[in-house]
Amino acid sequence: MQKTGLSDQASEAAAISNRHNRLYHFWKDIREAVRGTEIDFTEGKLGRAILLLSIPMVLEMIMESIFALVDIFFVSKLGPGAVATVGITESLLTIIYAMAVGLSVGTTAMVSRRIGEKDPDGASKVAVQAIISGIGISLLIGIPGVFFAADFLRIMGATEEIVTSGYVYTGIMLGGNMVIMLLFIINAVFRSAGDAAISMRILFIANLINIILDPCLIFGLGPFPELGIKGAAIATNTGRGLAVLYQFYVLFRRRGRVQLLVKHLRVEADVLIKLIKLSLGGIGQNVIATSSWIGLVRIISVFGSEVLAGYTIAIRIIIFSLLPAWGLSNAAATLVGQNLGAGKPERAQRAVWSTAYVNMAFLGLIALFLILNPAFFIKLFIENEKVIESGAFCLKIVSYGYLFYALGMILIQSFNGAGDTITPTKINFFCFWLLEIPLAYFLAIPSGLEEKGVYYAIIIAESVMTITALVIFRKGRWKTHKV
Repeated sequence: MQKTGLSDQASEAAAISNRHNRLYHFWKDIREAVRGTEIDFTEGKLGRAILLLSIPMVLEMIMESIFALVDIFFVSKLGPGAVATVGITESLLTIIYAMAVGLSVGTTAMVSRRIGEKDPDGASKVAVQAIISGIGISLLIGIPGVFFAADFLRIMGATEEIVTSGYVYTGIMLGGNMVIMLLFIINAVFRSAGDAAISMRILFIANLINIILDPCLIFGLGPFPELGIKGAAIATNTGRGLAVLYQFYVLFRRRGRVQLLVKHLRVEADVLIKLIKLSLGGIGQNVIATSSWIGLVRIISVFGSEVLAGYTIAIRIIIFSLLPAWGLSNAAATLVGQNLGAGKPERAQRAVWSTAYVNMAFLGLIALFLILNPAFFIKLFIENEKVIESGAFCLKIVSYGYLFYALGMILIQSFNGAGDTITPTKINFFCFWLLEIPLAYFLAIPSGLEEKGVYYAIIIAESVMTITALVIFRKGRWKTHKV
């Protein structure tokens, strides 16, 4: 009996020790993820690789979403008209985001594949060509954006009052789109190479500057002029611009997996063409997806500024909650690209399913909070009762689809990480242009559901997208895609 008691005590002590060891290694991995790691993501435990990549990527996406929330928080103090201006401008900026994310998709596929092949010089060449492409596209968008800002607002259904008070904000945001473009592209270089912690730190710097400058320039705190909504645009572009300068500093300081040298600073036609071909699919799928949001804004604007303001705030909250999940999706894309480059397709597939399970659990919990008390989150931004009512309904309905969104975004990014950017483009075209926009119009106007019909259309289209992606993913053709 005594021996049995001693044996039980020893077993319990060993179990406690094992738990302590696991906890110690878990926190150690978290610290390593935040500080940066030099491990090879094509070797070792897959769970640890996902943890080390996903933590800084999730934090990076949170930082990106804070941009939108900070702006809308301070701008909402200026009234529903100012919020509507930001909402309409953001819907225009989605085209820029689509271009930036599309180029990031091609960049991620090529850089991660070169890193998996143990070709860092090739990864550096891809990085330079991506930057050149981003600068060229941003100039083509920025110049007309400055001169025709008021006209763009009118096309989007803005009232003359909104056009008069907000066209400068729109002009600054469109004209300064290069900082958005480069921020996305260069961070994609860091992420896909495995240096995700660098991307996270860059977004932290940008956010810190924006949080400080936003209230100062909007309300004229201290020595700063009171610029109103125009101040929000200046603060955001300044924060992002300084972050881009820091990105270039990091790329040229000869540390990390991707290092730029003077010999890389030239046009590599073969690399550039391949990157553009890949990115066209990424741009296409994002233009399709994000332009559908412009269509939805146009439909909702029919029901007035207060309804549009409620939708704008709700979508900001939804984006805030989804961006961390996009961080997990980016981790999946990086792992797919690197492991396919290393000739390990089965490890790439396991990485997809593992990140999908984590993403679904995470977004399931977020959805529960949003569904139970949606009005609480809208009230954080505005006190107008009609805006709160409309925004809360949008937030609640769209949140019901979060499990579908969680799986769908992982699958779509996995195709992109493998370099198969055409499949997601086809899926997006069907779900968003052929299904979502016509359905939103039909439910909102002919069927008489008004803005509620738009919210129902969103959840239906996103769910169909996920189911379609799942069927195609299980066929496994993405494993043999060449980049």
